Amino acid sequence: MTRTRRLEDLWSHIHCLGVLANTGSFTAAARRLQISKASVSQRIAELEQAAGVPLVRRTTRSVSLTEAGQRLAGQTAEAYLRIEEGFSAVRDLSDAPRGVLSVTAPVALGRQIIAPLIPGFLSRFPDVRIQLELSDHLASLATEGFDLAIRHVAGVPETHVASVICETRSVLVATPAYLSKHGTPRNPIDLAGHNCLHYLRRSGGATWSFESRAGGKSVAVPVSGSFTANNSEVLREAAAGSLGIALLPDFSAGEALRSGVLVEVLPAWRVVGDYAERLYAVRPYTARVPRTVSSFVSFLRDAIPAFGGAEGPAPAQRSRG
Repeated sequence: MTRTRRLEDLWSHIHCLGVLANTGSFTAAARRLQISKASVSQRIAELEQAAGVPLVRRTTRSVSLTEAGQRLAGQTAEAYLRIEEGFSAVRDLSDAPRGVLSVTAPVALGRQIIAPLIPGFLSRFPDVRIQLELSDHLASLATEGFDLAIRHVAGVPETHVASVICETRSVLVATPAYLSKHGTPRNPIDLAGHNCLHYLRRSGGATWSFESRAGGKSVAVPVSGSFTANNSEVLREAAAGSLGIALLPDFSAGEALRSGVLVEVLPAWRVVGDYAERLYAVRPYTARVPRTVSSFVSFLRDAIPAFGGAEGPAPAQRSRG
């Protein structure tokens, strides 16, 4: 005879169902809950046995909730959110942030700027553990369970809370050797005669747009070259090898410019529309900001300009979030 499960034994199982409803897969739910995929499957099976009805539809390609599963997940979601917020509030009574902080960032930005700063943050806050996932895929924070995303984008979804970490800029660069051999462009139109190393985008061709820093004049130039890539670090290395002129975000070009390996091309012109001009910290909306999140964002605001991650500009004005 099967023993009837007490309801209090099933709290974690019901929470697991809610996470599965949000993520849409056992793998994503397991990653968010930091347990194995088999454990998620077992909890759902035990919950279904206790409920006496199927809660999840499983196929070889997808996972979805039955009507009963949707009802249970929907009716308990707010309660679990209040529990999470309540625990976060209590934990924040501590003098220092503590707990796990799950962060996602683009590959090039994460490798060059975020990762080198993490030891300093963890040294200051030893009770925090950071999980950093580097991916150029724009992850859904709510679905994939991230506490924070670092984004180098023109805009952010209105469903999330975003604050500016710092201003950034795009810069055109080449080696002195390349310019000595092929000539230095005097205006953007001259780029038509150069090997231009540009970011690989699905649209195929590339057009670089400029505004004169003296004011008023704008120009767009179709460019082409022997090499494209979807990573600014790779483009920087190609430019450093004197292959051509590359358009890079400042955080990729900064160190090479400071060391003299690369020099700026067309400094009298401002590049517009290719890379974003702000670095954002993006988080899901919660009534209370976890102290781990606010501390990490504050740390990045102070550290990135000092680290030299943004070539030139001072830290952006702080915004709420």
